[in-house]
Order: sequence, then structure tokens, then C-alpha cells
Amino acid sequence: MYVCICNGVTERDILQAAEAGCRSVPELTMRTGAGANCGSCLDMASELLERARAQRELPLPVLSQAA
Repeated sequence: MYVCICNGVTERDILQAAEAGCRSVPELTMRTGAGANCGSCLDMASELLERARAQRELPLPVLSQAA
């Protein structure tokens, strides 16, 4: 799905940026161009970035108990 029509940024592009360590919307804009023109996509881009980061940073209590 396209998130930023102006710059052709897809949901997949945002998820890949998050996997690569992108941690903020300004950084996402620098990496992908999302939100650099009209900015109407910033809410959705921010939500996708936050969701991807939350999934990536899930605590794994089983691992801490294994040591």
C-alpha cells in the first residue's frame, strides 16, 4: 500500500526503514522521503513506524529466565 503518494513511499519501505533502525519520523523522511512534500501522510507513516518499532522491541521474558 502506498503511504506517501508524492514520493512513492510504500508501507513496505517504512517497515524496512524501521528494521534498519529508523527511530523517528524526521529520520524516516530523510531515509524515504515520506512527508517531505505535502505532509498529509505523516500521521500514517508515524503510526506504521511506531507499530514496527513496538514489534521489534518486544521484551522476551523467556530468554531472561533461561540464563
